[in-house]
Amino acid sequence: MKGYPTYASSREYLARVSGLLDGLAAPADRFVEALWGAFETGSTVFLAGNGGSASAASHFGQDLAKGTLADMRSERRFRVIPLTDNVGFITALANDEGYESIFEQQLRNLGERGDLLVAISGSGNSPNVLRAVDYARSIGMRTIGVTGYDGGKLRTVADVSVHVPVWDMGMAEALHGVIFHLAMSRLRERVSAANAGGAARTARGSQRARKISASRGRTSRTRSTSK
Repeated sequence: MKGYPTYASSREYLARVSGLLDGLAAPADRFVEALWGAFETGSTVFLAGNGGSASAASHFGQDLAKGTLADMRSERRFRVIPLTDNVGFITALANDEGYESIFEQQLRNLGERGDLLVAISGSGNSPNVLRAVDYARSIGMRTIGVTGYDGGKLRTVADVSVHVPVWDMGMAEALHGVIFHLAMSRLRERVSAANAGGAARTARGSQRARKISASRGRTSRTRSTSK
């Protein structure tokens, strides 16, 4: 099957995976920094993809929304919307406007300048993903292209490229998953620190407010006694 080569042994397959992993640290770092930028500005992260990449978009969406939280009482969180999950909206768009419109049209409802689109495409040439990227860029959103094969058009048009250079769709998707889980792990530490810092600032603010209130109370009692 095209895009699914065969391997003589498990060792050969895993050796290929190992060789690819060595080159993914820099793209993974760029990915983490782009996502962190969205968190810091309170921007929404949208995710899109087809087939296995659609499943990856949904999976990574919940990883960003929940998996980055070490404490479920945390107030600062990722704002995340996978564009792969609203079945009613997707099928209405596909049926009435064409499959190529399903992600772009959702962004027309939800996307704003400064938001971030994570576009996942093994080939880098999925028409509906590219159309969403074109629209996102037209309104001032940032875009990340997560690709395999030679990266296709998506690799060249996205603001940030996360490319797994292998002509094996299954292996590309598997390594995308590694990058997504790596990002969740690294971002969990940063989100925890951000919430801890916010809690500390809130505590200091409350302490100052109590001191001010107590000081005003003492001043009020002094004035009352001197009358």
